[in-house]
Amino acid sequence: MSKQNLTLLTDLYELTMMQGYFKNKGQNETVIFDAFYRNNPCGSGYSIAAGLEQVIEYVKNLHFSAEDIDYLKSLNIFDRDFLDYLRGFHFTGDIYAIPEGTVVFPREPLVKVIAPIMEAQLIETAILNIINHQSLIATKAARVCYAAKGDGIMEFGLRRAQGPDAGLYGARAAMIAGCVGTSNVLAGRLFDVPVKGTHAHSWIMSFPDEYTAFKTYAEMYPQACILLVDTYDTLKSGVPNAIKVFTEMREAGIPLTFYGIRLDSGDLAYLSKKARKMLDAAGFPDAVISASNDLDEYLIESLKAQGATITSWGVGTNLITAKDNPSFGGVYKLAAIMGPNGEFIPKIKLSENSEKVTNPGNKVIYRVYDKEANKIIADLICLADETYSEDNDLSLFDPVEPWKKTKLKAGTYTLRPLFEQIFDRGECVYTSPKVMEIRDYCLKEQDTLWEESKRFVNPHKVYVDLSKKLYDTKIQLLDQMSEG
Repeated sequence: MSKQNLTLLTDLYELTMMQGYFKNKGQNETVIFDAFYRNNPCGSGYSIAAGLEQVIEYVKNLHFSAEDIDYLKSLNIFDRDFLDYLRGFHFTGDIYAIPEGTVVFPREPLVKVIAPIMEAQLIETAILNIINHQSLIATKAARVCYAAKGDGIMEFGLRRAQGPDAGLYGARAAMIAGCVGTSNVLAGRLFDVPVKGTHAHSWIMSFPDEYTAFKTYAEMYPQACILLVDTYDTLKSGVPNAIKVFTEMREAGIPLTFYGIRLDSGDLAYLSKKARKMLDAAGFPDAVISASNDLDEYLIESLKAQGATITSWGVGTNLITAKDNPSFGGVYKLAAIMGPNGEFIPKIKLSENSEKVTNPGNKVIYRVYDKEANKIIADLICLADETYSEDNDLSLFDPVEPWKKTKLKAGTYTLRPLFEQIFDRGECVYTSPKVMEIRDYCLKEQDTLWEESKRFVNPHKVYVDLSKKLYDTKIQLLDQMSEG
């Protein structure tokens, strides 16, 4: 992505609005936009933020090439003076964001843009495209990894992804959320993550018999010998032939460091238990049993409940497409406009649907933890000029049902600001960690969730509260709107 000019990766109305601002505004006023989402995907109790590095690359490379200008000119809807303005366009604003791999919740800004309105407007589409996709896949992958209860999850979805970019950046997001490897070789090279794989049924079928296919593969890859045993008959042919090859390897003095079988069809619970008994009886108790075949978090959870002896899982289609929930639903809304004296004037969007009413103003987010357990109690959105101290009691209330209140005593909780500054007056001031570093951070982040928030059915809701000052500002704006 860093080698591509994605400036025209935007909706046409962003550009027509830009021209409208250019023609009708006395100044290119500074505004604040928030990118957030309204509901966790997949029925989850949380989501995982991902995609920030690609947003950074996009903003860094934001410019209109001569070819871009020629194309826009050919549409016959843009005036020459506006196109001349675009020739020298670059981003000059500030961006704040929650770091990748962070556990996040609905309605809190994942990205905050403070910039001249034309700049802030243009980048809306690409920011949402990038953040929505990777956060969706990371959230799905986190659920799959949770279902596996410590077993390794391998991302195997490239051939089923909705195009090359979805496969590539989906693999990146899956690694962030906890996968141990990907089959996507390009993702391995670009993001420096482990690549893993075995062989296909065609490998077996191309040899005179199954044993010869297994033996040839084992001779080539003795340190990573996972044999696919379901091409003909899993228990009568595949597992016995695999055992024969493992026995010959051991007798030849070849170290069996990483070896085992893969199941890709049939009753995975039954077959894995039978295969485990056969492998153990033959003296191979440490042989891996891996499985694939349209797995997702629900099937993995069910298989483990049935006593399946699988310890490594290859998950493809359902992960890389987030098949049960194919959209993250992130939005990008105006929150404030800078007034003539440099102060931000809060703005609010109304809706017949209460969940679509936005939170106004220049905001920051604090995460509130139970000090003893280091688990998340709530997130607190407040105005940027507010300050909090762990030395004082903290009062929280539900902004939808404000009579529901909680008071945390000083010394019983800790606070953590979530935003990091990414761009300062157009210059990137943030260095993205490597993907495997983000993965380590993400796993620690998931440990700060209570188990009740991780369950798949009716997960416990983590509240995102508003400060009293922000709540009062919101109510005041709502009252003004209702009065006309």
